[in-house]
Amino acid sequence: MAPLSPVPIGGDPDVKLSAAERAAVERKLVRRLDLTLLPWLCLLYLLAFLDRTNIGNAKIDNMTKQVTMSNMGYSATLMIFFVAYAAFEAVANVLLKRLRPSIFLPLIMIGWGTCMAAMGFVQSWSGLMAARFFLGMFESGLYPGVNYFISCWYRRDEFSLRAALFFSFAALAGSFGGLLAAAIQKMDGIGGLAGWRWIFILEGALTLIVAIVSFWMVQDFPDTAEFLSEVDRERVLFRLDRDKQSSARHEEFKMLYVWQALKDKKTYLAMIVFMGPIMPLYSISLFLPTIISNLSFTDPSQIIKNQLLSVPPYAVAAFVTIAVGVFSDRYRKRGIYNMGLSCLGVFGFILLAASSNPIVQYLGSFFGTVGVYASIPLTIAWVANNTDGTYKRGIVLGLVIGWGNLNGLVSCNLWFGAPRFLAGHITVIGYLVICLGLGSYMLRRYLFFQNLDREQGVLDYRLTGLTEEEIEDLGDANPEFLYTL
Repeated sequence: MAPLSPVPIGGDPDVKLSAAERAAVERKLVRRLDLTLLPWLCLLYLLAFLDRTNIGNAKIDNMTKQVTMSNMGYSATLMIFFVAYAAFEAVANVLLKRLRPSIFLPLIMIGWGTCMAAMGFVQSWSGLMAARFFLGMFESGLYPGVNYFISCWYRRDEFSLRAALFFSFAALAGSFGGLLAAAIQKMDGIGGLAGWRWIFILEGALTLIVAIVSFWMVQDFPDTAEFLSEVDRERVLFRLDRDKQSSARHEEFKMLYVWQALKDKKTYLAMIVFMGPIMPLYSISLFLPTIISNLSFTDPSQIIKNQLLSVPPYAVAAFVTIAVGVFSDRYRKRGIYNMGLSCLGVFGFILLAASSNPIVQYLGSFFGTVGVYASIPLTIAWVANNTDGTYKRGIVLGLVIGWGNLNGLVSCNLWFGAPRFLAGHITVIGYLVICLGLGSYMLRRYLFFQNLDREQGVLDYRLTGLTEEEIEDLGDANPEFLYTL
């Protein structure tokens, strides 16, 4: 079905309503957006994260013994995913805008679901490498694409909670992945296939089914959304316009937006910040099952028990991620929460590095997982809040997330020296301190002084002699746009 014609931004559709009536209408509208947009998108991300990290569960079910590879070979299968993921991420958001979310997202799901199912039939290391590369290529469009998409629907003080709800399904994927892997491994021998092969086949088949249904379930941008009446589309656009977001208007692609993204200092500061939690994220996702299997109170041969022990840290992380989203939106602060989460994560990995006591190490995995997971959607919300213009925001998010995910290459080569894994833990601590903690401080300080200049009129010269269209093209460089700290 062809999309509706874009609705232009007009006046306030609720101008005749009282303040109380307007608030009631907005609450009803936002609730409808939440119920329509978020549940299905969360399901997509749960499947994506499950599919990219289930190789860790397959490894402890003897995958590396049946598909012969060295420890270095296994690390390479992890690394090749991040190479493809980072390479295609910035382009993906432009394609999502041009093709429409309701077409682009289901198509890339079909691609990665096929790759995932194919991994269940590989007979060689090279075959596994090829499947992981294409898995990374197709999955690269989902996380930056959905965050970009959500940011085009909600006000800046509403976005962090939605990003947290969306990302919390990554934590649930870690939890659910352990439970699902424990159940699927019982199929070992059925059809002449090992249990780890069934993990890939069944999870890939599930992704393909959801991908087909997604052609009808994924919505498009607010100016053409078919599930809203024309008045409600006008309300969404007016709310965004009132929030000083040019994403409220229909925008044609210009190379200007690419150069704006590349020349913006915030882009590079945000890339540093996002490095902080993303490398530890993949370290936890890919190697937590291995870490747990090496704890002295577990029997490495009891695979199902070890899978189940990975569930509680993820469940706690999901809860804290949503709580941080709620409070950071309520107080309209991002950087200070990031710095606090950095401290929490560092504490957890210090426990893991400093003690050989299995109870202390397991406790450390809780603090480490919480500090890492909760800071990722918060950072993405911070970047989206401070980047105006639909194409520029999409490009910046792609650059930030792509660069961050490239650091997954580091996480693939650190986890040796069991059961202490000192090199891995110390490297993660460095990322959390320098990139997440210090990087957030630097970005917050930069934004604070930018806001000070804008409030004092220092940057008003940027508007001199410009037409209305040229002022709109300024995006967040417009001196009337104030940054979220």
